[in-house]
Amino acid sequence: MYALVDSNNFYVSCERIFNPTLRHQPIVVLSNNDGCVISRSNEAKKLGIPMAAAAFEYKIKFKELGIHVFSSNYALYGDMSSRVYRILKNYTPEVEVYSIDECFLHFNNFSTQPLDECGKQIRREILQKTLLPTCIGIAPTKALAKAANHIAKKFPQLEGVYLIDTDEKRLKALQWLNIEDVWGIGRRMSKKLKNKGVHKAIQFTELPDEYVRRQFSVVGLRLKKELEGISVLELEELQSKKHIATTRSFDTTYTDKEYLAERITTFAVTCAAKLRKQKSTCQLVTVFVYTNRFNEQQEQYSRSVNVSIPYPTNSDIEIAKYAKKGLDIIFKAGFHYKKAGVIVGGIAPENEKQFNLFEEEPFKHREIMQTIDKLNSKYGTQKLKLGSQALDKTWKMRQDHLSANYTTKWNDILEVQ
Repeated sequence: MYALVDSNNFYVSCERIFNPTLRHQPIVVLSNNDGCVISRSNEAKKLGIPMAAAAFEYKIKFKELGIHVFSSNYALYGDMSSRVYRILKNYTPEVEVYSIDECFLHFNNFSTQPLDECGKQIRREILQKTLLPTCIGIAPTKALAKAANHIAKKFPQLEGVYLIDTDEKRLKALQWLNIEDVWGIGRRMSKKLKNKGVHKAIQFTELPDEYVRRQFSVVGLRLKKELEGISVLELEELQSKKHIATTRSFDTTYTDKEYLAERITTFAVTCAAKLRKQKSTCQLVTVFVYTNRFNEQQEQYSRSVNVSIPYPTNSDIEIAKYAKKGLDIIFKAGFHYKKAGVIVGGIAPENEKQFNLFEEEPFKHREIMQTIDKLNSKYGTQKLKLGSQALDKTWKMRQDHLSANYTTKWNDILEVQ
């Protein structure tokens, strides 16, 4: 059996934990650079605030309706997510982190207590230890666990937990579930199914296997089997990322190449640190720059370039060097640049390096990088930088409504009188 544990309105709930006066108040949390709404409290939903609402368009409405606005506090959200994960690991060793607010659990030969009671116990413990409200769906497959979770959210009388453990419950759930709400069915697939008269999940399971495979590939067929109660999607193990990206929109536009070079260097260093964290190396660096496509008064330009590194590396020095070579290729003077980024690819495990006969990797960087990581871990990120980085500059998104880092910074810890 699988369980899906989902934190309700996760970002909003995290903000409420440390500010109880916000309970039952309408709240929205904004995306990077305070762009658009990515999380809403139930009160904000009732006031008609849609998901992805542009913050600048709704600024006046937020004020008129008394809606509390927060910038995304990823340090806080990530820490709270980790706390939930540690609790879940006490119930089963098989846990898949699906997203920052969702985890799949696999209960293999779990028989110490009824699963619905176990779900309620998990929910109570998470609430007691983190104050995060959750809903839990339990079923024989991951897709059905998603459906059960959806039901648990919609019907308060279920106390946040729903178990699909009979074929009768499965069929009833699929008869209720709209096709666009089925896990794994996107907008395009949903539209195609509706054109064929499929509006409920149960109707999708009634389609012939051959038709589903032909129209939606083996992925669609697997989903159909999952909804039929046949488990074909196992828990995914945590895997190293295939690509790592660091991209930013600037607070304003810049024409100065020196400024862009410093930013590209910083992005490359961030990517390198992420590589070392997952014990990987890369052999490809992609660099891109964009002008502001929303400013029709300015001439537009965008370009990217791939730069190969002759040997696997996760060195700040090496990755930054090749990223700057990429910028040299694509930079054009006279344009107003609004966004830039670095993406590293060709990622492989650190202990599986394939060496180049004609190039010698600077092995001394390994010890330097270890020292940099150790010092930055002890004294704070970006305390130690490359000489090509601006020593007095740390990247800062627009976060005009940022809450404190209550759980990750000593200076932000709440004081109890």
